[in-house]
Amino acid sequence: MRLRVRVVPRAKKQRIEKEKDGLKVYLTEPATEQKANKKLIEILADHFHTKKYNITIVKGKKQRDKIVEINESC
Repeated sequence: MRLRVRVVPRAKKQRIEKEKDGLKVYLTEPATEQKANKKLIEILADHFHTKKYNITIVKGKKQRDKIVEINESC
C-alpha cells in the first residue's frame, strides 16, 4: 500500500491527521540528519501495527511531501 504523507517537523506534539489525499504527520523531531524520517517510520509502524522494516520512504526523503510504502505481508 502506498500513501501520500505530509510531514510537519518540530511540532509541539506528535500526531497523525487524515486528509483527503493521504496523511499529515506532525513530528517533534527536526528535519536534520534524517531524524524526522526515522521518527516518521516509527510513528507509522505504531499507527498501522506493523514492524518498522515493513515501511519505506519511496519518494521525498528530503521533502515534506513524501510517498511511503507499507508492506503488509505477514
